[in-house]
Amino acid sequence: MTVIAFLGAGSVVFTRELLADILSFPELRDVTLALHDIDAERLETAEAIARQTAGQLGCKPVITTSLDRRAALDGADFVINSIQVGMHAATVRDFEIPAKYGLRQTIGDTLGVGGIFRALRTFPVLDGIARDIAELCPDAWLLNYTNPMAMNIGYLAAAAPRVKAVGLCHSVFWTVHDLAELLGVPLDEIDYTGAGVNHQAWLLRFEHRGESLYPRLDELLEREPELRRRVRMDMYKRLGYFPTETSEHSSEYVPWYLHHDAEIARLRIPVGDYLQISADNVAEYQSVKNAMRSGEELDLTREATEYAPQVIHSMVTGTMRRIHGNVANHGLISNLPEGYAVEVPCVVDRLGVRPELVGDLPAQCAALNRSFVSVGQLTVQAALTGDKRMVRQAAMVDPNTAATLTVDQIWELCDELTAAHGDLLPEALR
Repeated sequence: MTVIAFLGAGSVVFTRELLADILSFPELRDVTLALHDIDAERLETAEAIARQTAGQLGCKPVITTSLDRRAALDGADFVINSIQVGMHAATVRDFEIPAKYGLRQTIGDTLGVGGIFRALRTFPVLDGIARDIAELCPDAWLLNYTNPMAMNIGYLAAAAPRVKAVGLCHSVFWTVHDLAELLGVPLDEIDYTGAGVNHQAWLLRFEHRGESLYPRLDELLEREPELRRRVRMDMYKRLGYFPTETSEHSSEYVPWYLHHDAEIARLRIPVGDYLQISADNVAEYQSVKNAMRSGEELDLTREATEYAPQVIHSMVTGTMRRIHGNVANHGLISNLPEGYAVEVPCVVDRLGVRPELVGDLPAQCAALNRSFVSVGQLTVQAALTGDKRMVRQAAMVDPNTAATLTVDQIWELCDELTAAHGDLLPEALR
């Protein structure tokens, strides 16, 4: 019987979606779901969701729960990781402290000081997960959803290269989905390839019946000036390839927008957006918890199946699929640094996740990706070596931070964030 461990199962909304997708496959209706969270109340809610989902779908998986991660991992075939170290309180610190220095962020979970410190909080937990997998389920696949995706996969590639890890993010799929709706083209008739780094990959191929859809997008942008008032539309027009993450995300990975009031207004950038998103997530958890306690049915309707259930189904049944995954760059993208995480097309079947060779990215896309990667590489090295200076150096080379603050301000900001996050950070970096 297939055993699927959920780490961070208390992320109940995401867990509900994954469970609905997994149990909707006939071949996966009798799996074992091993739920783990460090919060007992959230874990109880996750268990209620799992049992309610199974009941509504008419299937009978084995459901176990444990506050002990090792118990959940013992004998697992797949490990879904969706932890958030420090939860909402840490997110608030990542926004409010930089804001005092005049540094603007929108999402703060991938790059910049928000991404750097989220990574440094996560790495020690990843170390423990990797050790437990090596001992308790060495053949398991680690399906990572936790951000910052590229830094986490890059760290695992360096610190625990024997762990079979792939990072899963829906940004490439939903970018194509939304562009298909915008252009009035059926999604299932579009052929596409995305490649780059997570949250800053590029649609290298975007075709309908063998013809590029980019000219149609260009025509639409000419007719609709309001559409041009978005960061990634602006980036696409200047770079020639569409970025595969939202404008909110994309704005904080480059040096051009967030420190200009006029650009924020022109491109309608929601500064600090993730603070409200994070608060809404807390509120939604309370709503789901209350619904479970009152015996309400769950809404299990899904527009699209998440990647992790597809990956599990493909490996269990041999059904071949093509997804976009985050893996270590071992010659996959030749003009990005070797060994760090890249996002590329991957074939998935009974043999596992097999990334496809991409070759060179367009020069301008690779140039932006390299500045993105540099921040992550320094952050990973800071954790591996315990060199506190590298944390500050990572912030110094971050495009948005460097465009906004002086070097003295950057170091002072990193000192304050280090003190604020305290023992969540690796001991050598405190």
